[in-house]
Amino acid sequence: MVPHVRTLLLVSAVVIAAASAAMPSEASPRPYLALGDSVTFGFITQAGFEYGNPDNFIGYPDYASRALRLDNTNAACPGETTGSYLSATAVDNGCRAFRSQALLHVPYATTQASFAVAFLAAHPRTRLVSVLLGANDVFVLENMCGPDPACVANGLPQVLAKISQNMATILGQIRGTGFKGVIVVENYYSLDYSDPAGTAGTQLLNQAATAPAAAFGAVVADVFTAFQTAATANPFAAGNTCKAGLLNASPQNQFLCDVHPSQSGQQLIARAVEMAYAAAIRERND
Repeated sequence: MVPHVRTLLLVSAVVIAAASAAMPSEASPRPYLALGDSVTFGFITQAGFEYGNPDNFIGYPDYASRALRLDNTNAACPGETTGSYLSATAVDNGCRAFRSQALLHVPYATTQASFAVAFLAAHPRTRLVSVLLGANDVFVLENMCGPDPACVANGLPQVLAKISQNMATILGQIRGTGFKGVIVVENYYSLDYSDPAGTAGTQLLNQAATAPAAAFGAVVADVFTAFQTAATANPFAAGNTCKAGLLNASPQNQFLCDVHPSQSGQQLIARAVEMAYAAAIRERND
């Protein structure tokens, strides 16, 4: 979920570090693995030299891990599609370009899927895995179609079906490691709840991305409703997610927004994850 990052001047040592594999130790008894795209990463558009230090980008896993007293490893990559998560040759929306010039929160040279499997094998006491993917699959279609809504409409069913298929593979891989902890699949927020067509498109994406969750014992964090409640409760915003302050301002116009959540938006996502995790734990204890 990220525009292409163009000019980043990083020294060669940084690039080498980005390409190397890293695996946090198992010293902590409460690991949390966050998987996903630029929303999970905490991406900010046109941040310049800030891309040289991933600590500049704070996503919902930072907030959720603090509240749940878990130790967060954020493996997200801006621009990751469900396909590129699984395969180094699948189409992405800028993840590989980003990784070639900037640092992720945790460096690895493999696919995000391979990192996740290796992480869970090395951290058998992991308590939580969260997954947020799918929006970039749709963005790839929109970029390919350009200003042709018929092209998007015709291609969308196939893209949504592939998202569901890939998400089933992703969740199956996580469970295939023997992981028996909580898996939380987040859905996406609408950019403007006062826009029926755009909101309906988000709902279709969410249905596709979360459809396989139950089959793998995963729970859904309802980010869509959390943002809707906040945006519609704000009289000034009247359902507009941007005007509610839940999205980052556009670098070109501070009174418009890009697609990425602001820190208040990230905190809303975190609370949805926390609620889903707590509900899953309560159900297990009943």
